[in-house]
Amino acid sequence: MPRTSHRIALIPGDGIGGEVIPPATAVLDTVGRRHGLTFTYDTFDWSCERYAVEGAMMPPDGLDRIRAHDAILLGAVGWPGVPDHVSLWGLLIPIRREFDQYVNMRPISVFDGVQSPLKDALPRGVDGGVDLVIVRENSEGEYSTIGGRFGHGEGEFALQESVFTRAGIRRIAEFGFSLAEERRGRLVAATKSNGIVHTMPFWDEVVSESAAAHPGVTWHLEHIDALAAKMVLHPGDFDVVLGSNLFGDILSDLAAAVAGSIGIAPSANLNPSGEWPSMFEPVHGSAPDIAGRGVANPLGAIWSASMMLDHLGHREAGAEVLEAIRASVRDGHLTRDLGGTASTAEMTHAVLDRLGEH
Repeated sequence: MPRTSHRIALIPGDGIGGEVIPPATAVLDTVGRRHGLTFTYDTFDWSCERYAVEGAMMPPDGLDRIRAHDAILLGAVGWPGVPDHVSLWGLLIPIRREFDQYVNMRPISVFDGVQSPLKDALPRGVDGGVDLVIVRENSEGEYSTIGGRFGHGEGEFALQESVFTRAGIRRIAEFGFSLAEERRGRLVAATKSNGIVHTMPFWDEVVSESAAAHPGVTWHLEHIDALAAKMVLHPGDFDVVLGSNLFGDILSDLAAAVAGSIGIAPSANLNPSGEWPSMFEPVHGSAPDIAGRGVANPLGAIWSASMMLDHLGHREAGAEVLEAIRASVRDGHLTRDLGGTASTAEMTHAVLDRLGEH
């Protein structure tokens, strides 16, 4: 039986992160009361604001402070004046790697009531509707620290090494194929083995080996450039999309734009074994241009909280939250990024209303 009491680490972070985390916890508490679940929250001020004062995104023992939590809910990271590589490698990436969150999972749907920028991108539930999941390898690949800058003047150059391991590819491929078995039984794996001659053929080989253990899944390899084009031309064709760290990162933002707004998009950084806490975060970033105006879309954070419920073993509660999101936008409650006028608070209230409490 899943536990009914959970301790959650909250890291609001920067910009609109602090505006979308409270709606997510309000939804968690509301659905929790319906299902006999209780959540306690510990909030950490780790952010670019902290970096400006302390010279670090989090304290030296930061990872130890959240190691025993059941899950982590993150708002956003990044702010003008702090280089992105400093903010990400000072907070987000250390959490992902210390806790072996090797799966980054990003579901994408066109919601009924949300207008996709593509006229042929139909809502989930309609024949040919957009309902897919990007499964991104989250711990190695192109995002390594091996390399550096060398020389000076016109002779200066930068070297960045990619690291792909057989174990790393195998475990993300196994996750992707197993997820496809639970869904509609289709998977496409992104590659670029015609141009990247060492790592990508290795990726293709190990993914192919993993596919043999899942004969019920229809799958194929697709070059990343062609795959990006097909995701725009025929987004309803996709079920599970498997990608390396870089390819999965790019494709997930592209797919979120197809769905109508990156403001809706959630993500989960998963440690599937449960040995360490997993982290859940909206994809939208800190959005400095709208921070403090009360217009941020809270749905990405709320959907991320729904994914957290799923991961903690409360699938029925997670499904109720996702259905409340769908019902809210179907009824015309839309924030500005979705073409509406709802504020952050109004959008949150709409979801809470559909969960039976406001």
